[in-house]
Amino acid sequence: MLFHLGLPLVALRLWLRARKAPAYARRVGERFGRGLSALRPGGIWVHAVSVGESIAAAPMIRALLAKYPQLPITITCMTPTGSERIKALFADEPRIQHCYLPYDLPWAAARFLDAARPKLAVIMETELWPNHIHQCARRGIPVALANARLSARSARGYGRFARLTRPMLEEMSLIAVQTEAEAERFRQLGARPESVEVTGSIKFDLSIDPQLLVRAAELRGQWQAQERPVWIAASTHEGEDAVVLAAHRQLLSNYPNALLILVPRHPERFDSVFALCQEQGFSTVRRSSGAPVSAQTSVLLGDTMGELLFLYALADSAFVGGSLVPNGGHNLLEPAALCKPVLSGPHLFNFLEIAALMREAGALQEVEDAEGLAVAVQRLFELPRDAQKMGEAGLKVMRANQGALQRLLDGLGRLLSLPR
Repeated sequence: MLFHLGLPLVALRLWLRARKAPAYARRVGERFGRGLSALRPGGIWVHAVSVGESIAAAPMIRALLAKYPQLPITITCMTPTGSERIKALFADEPRIQHCYLPYDLPWAAARFLDAARPKLAVIMETELWPNHIHQCARRGIPVALANARLSARSARGYGRFARLTRPMLEEMSLIAVQTEAEAERFRQLGARPESVEVTGSIKFDLSIDPQLLVRAAELRGQWQAQERPVWIAASTHEGEDAVVLAAHRQLLSNYPNALLILVPRHPERFDSVFALCQEQGFSTVRRSSGAPVSAQTSVLLGDTMGELLFLYALADSAFVGGSLVPNGGHNLLEPAALCKPVLSGPHLFNFLEIAALMREAGALQEVEDAEGLAVAVQRLFELPRDAQKMGEAGLKVMRANQGALQRLLDGLGRLLSLPR
């Protein structure tokens, strides 16, 4: 009843988002389980709410495609950027089906499941929707929560709705969590102990195509920027771009040939960030324009989708955004996998364990403001051996914690082999 009463607010939020990102106004029917394209039934359903979860899910999905060649995989998300990322990641895979996940209304969830009829549902991280999970349980579809995260704050929030949370978690077949602390939080909230497994984070299992580094080196050669100091500020949120540009201005006073690659997190902000760069007098090239980076270019705006790893590979050091503002940070392991020294702001509550491992290994430095960011980047410019040690430490952390993907796949395999 509460979810139905909230529909006007959902519609208002969708309308407000569509004003900034027009893609939210398209495919609205899918959000209510209507207008779904014909789905091949009997496969695996994977839900990845947005871009970050889609990227994290990609290695798992590719492994499932290889392990179960007879099964289609339906990938759902909630955002246009997530949808574009999914299409880009699996453009050449005919067994991949994609649509938005309907809102968590019983009839919408039922309509989607009647169309997809999966053998297994896999939800990435902590996107828990009680009606979808209950509709799966009614149909005998096992539900797995993959790469699950649950902060103490989120656990307290779920705990306030124990009469809703407990039966939802009891209906889940597998909760594959990243750490023992999170496993205990799920148990306390009512998950069946036998369904909770500590598998680690599959984000450690990121693999880098060697050709990515070759292409990055070739492009820097075309720019004649092999000797230029290049740094990247990636996945920035509103409020961070001005800080990053202030830090870059400070760097230019000592390194006038420094190049910043600035990558806003959300596509709807590309134009406004480009305007900000121009207003502040930075000679800026948009990556989407295809224009070359010249000696006079001060900022390259990363306004393309699906290229973040490549843009990381172009840089000498990396700042990961969403962390100077209280957003919780973004994936620190992507630049680490490329052997880059990693910088971030202090707000890393979405990656506490990963940040702690990297900090302890000397692979991560946190900064508070523009001046601190400029000083940290300049130090990496001036001390390349220290920068190399930081990068190697991050890569070592990555390799030491790999294996979560295989443990997760083993758990999913057990669920697929259950009689129905």
